[in-house]
Amino acid sequence: MTPEEMAAKLVFHVKHDAIADLQSFYAMLSKQNEVMNLVGPATLPDYWSRHVLDSAQLLDHRPDARKWADLGAGAGFPGLVLAILLKHSDGPEPSVYLVESLAKRCRFLQEVVIALDLPAQVINDRAENVRLKVDVVTARAVAPMTKLLGFAETFVKAGADAWFLKGENVESELAEAGKNWRFDVSVYESVSDPRGRVIHVERLRRAR
Repeated sequence: MTPEEMAAKLVFHVKHDAIADLQSFYAMLSKQNEVMNLVGPATLPDYWSRHVLDSAQLLDHRPDARKWADLGAGAGFPGLVLAILLKHSDGPEPSVYLVESLAKRCRFLQEVVIALDLPAQVINDRAENVRLKVDVVTARAVAPMTKLLGFAETFVKAGADAWFLKGENVESELAEAGKNWRFDVSVYESVSDPRGRVIHVERLRRAR
């Protein structure tokens, strides 16, 4: 997939300058991935579809959101992709909080944020320890739903909308999460992979 093909699959408008930043991010990711495990090396050739499009589709669901928290930000998906696209979008000043517990990954995230002058802040801490008021809390490939909802709970209580990127086994994860949590959920097919799912959780509360 080319950058142009990726952008064409989104309703959210991807500007040319954002594509240039995404290409720079790819170069930094590829170089750093040689010395630390950020993403599976076999997934790098599919960067535009597997990583960028998968992350960017969140903006199709919440194009109005300007403040995001990415829990377990890892290599920067979806958080750095969102920060790049929002940097080159119209509207109020955006903020993306990249929450990551591993210091070495935080160093990589910070390098990208500085190099690309992104509207993002790296927070080296566990998600459950962080208190922020944002429009959307999100995560990708971090934990099963039961645990992920625990990470997101304080953000949701503070008013955040919860949107998560998940794989094809999410139905079983949701069923398991229902043992400990009460919530309303909407499930959407991913535009990057028909096996993937975009999960919207509302009215989250602990089961009594």
